[in-house]
Amino acid sequence: MLGVESQWAPVPVRCAALHCIGDLIANHPKNLEELASKRLGEEPDLEPALNSVLRILLRTSSKQEFMAADYLFKNFCQQNPDGQTMLASTLILQPQSMIHAPVEEDINMSFGSMLLHGLTTGENEGDVEICSRAASVLSHVIKGNNQCKEKVLQIELEAPTPILGRAEPLLHRMVKYLALASSMKSKDGKSSTSENVFVQPIILKLLIIWLSDCPNAVQCFLDSRPHLTYLLELVSNPTTTVSVRGLAAVLLGECVIYNKSNASGRDAYSIVDAISQKVGLTSYFLKFDEMQKSSLFTSAKPFLPRKSLTRSSAASMAEIEDGANESSDQKNEHPMLASVFDSPFVYFLKRLEADIREKMVEAYSSPKSQVTVVPAELEQRSGENDVDYIKRLKTFVEKQCHEIQDLLSRNATLAEDLARTGGNNSSPLERKVSGGSDRVQLETLRRDLQEASQRIETLKADKAKAESEAATYKNLAGKTESDLKSLSDAYNSLEQANFRLEKEVEALKSGDIEALKEEAREEALKESEAELSDLLVCLGQEQSKVEKLSTRLRELGEDVDTLLEGIGDDAGADDADEDEEEEED
Repeated sequence: MLGVESQWAPVPVRCAALHCIGDLIANHPKNLEELASKRLGEEPDLEPALNSVLRILLRTSSKQEFMAADYLFKNFCQQNPDGQTMLASTLILQPQSMIHAPVEEDINMSFGSMLLHGLTTGENEGDVEICSRAASVLSHVIKGNNQCKEKVLQIELEAPTPILGRAEPLLHRMVKYLALASSMKSKDGKSSTSENVFVQPIILKLLIIWLSDCPNAVQCFLDSRPHLTYLLELVSNPTTTVSVRGLAAVLLGECVIYNKSNASGRDAYSIVDAISQKVGLTSYFLKFDEMQKSSLFTSAKPFLPRKSLTRSSAASMAEIEDGANESSDQKNEHPMLASVFDSPFVYFLKRLEADIREKMVEAYSSPKSQVTVVPAELEQRSGENDVDYIKRLKTFVEKQCHEIQDLLSRNATLAEDLARTGGNNSSPLERKVSGGSDRVQLETLRRDLQEASQRIETLKADKAKAESEAATYKNLAGKTESDLKSLSDAYNSLEQANFRLEKEVEALKSGDIEALKEEAREEALKESEAELSDLLVCLGQEQSKVEKLSTRLRELGEDVDTLLEGIGDDAGADDADEDEEEEED
């Protein structure tokens, strides 16, 4: 009655009552079940008590009352997965006609529908504070419960101008409101950033809890490229508060450590590379240190401090409502941030920071891809001889060794800087990070050295094989050259012999003609002598016959001389002719 039903009670009384309910249900199963089943009001307008508390949280003009109601929901959801699942199951979008309905008409909505209505009305009304309040409740509903995270991740809203032809995921709408919170204006047209400094941290807290240990949420967040760009700008924006820059840095780190994507531009290595290029890793980790040194971390308590209800305590609540705390204004920190940075969340951030540091060192020190690609330089080019190929391989290996040494040197220095970021503090978390980074460096160096050694051994074997083949070809070429020289010498010898034979032939030709003439002359002479002998023989025979005939004729009484005169002249003429012919011959 004091906290919910009796709105006539003063604000400090209502806040104390809500805190009391929160304490009664904390880690108490029976009281949790009692509150979950509690209904308020009268027939027929009965509604669950949690719905009534949520309505107060969304509608109240008192920030202190919002903080008290939020404390109740935090204790209801803490270590109560059944209660979280019950609340998440009611997260159902209302018809289009109810989405733009006034807040006063939420009496007929379920808990989840009322919460979604609060999450999506900030942009329409130009006031993102309602959205941030609903975001705080949603962060309690999904904290540490992956089933609820996946459930909420499936919620899609009807966007006025749908991107990529589909409805807008609720996660994307939260990022949009995060950006709107930095440009909100008050009713007088002035910037209201100082008045609503708690809006961005609350939405960032929701996103951090949502993405924690939920790769699908990380993937959904990175589906829109501007989200990463906006976070990088938010981390490096000097006009934002220390807490906003620190929480944005944590959210970026979750996109690395819970990233299971292999897509180019969305994998963990790409996120780390983007942080390195846009922010700088050293500057990035300084955001963690700045946030941890702020009073929000150093003075974090399990719950808001409560004083006895006196006039002075009521006056201090009024100061919170008016934002008149000068020390808070000077530090640009709103008292409501104490409810955001409670002890469990602060411890969660510190533990998450250690994991982010170690994962980033590992991601930056490891190759982007484990797929081995053979460079084109290792292939022998067309028309390239073995000697040139070996020389080119040697040059390529030397270049790769220099690049590997340079890369290892830069990564070792970078990893050391990352591990030691934050000064000379030697807290257990920093020692854990330093030890983890050292292990990562040693493992990376060992792996790179082993891979380089294996590649060098392979290239040495290839070089030895190529040199062996080159030696074989060289011996074959020497043998071929020797054979060619032998053939050349033999050819020259044949040429010389041929030349000599030609000389001899020419000489023989000129000497044979004279010899043949002489031989012909001798044979002709011999034949003449033989013929002459035969002729003399014939003449002798004829002479003998003539003598016999002459004797016979004389015996017969003939005048032989007279008979022989005419024959002798004719014979002499004939003999003279024959003699002339012989002489001519």
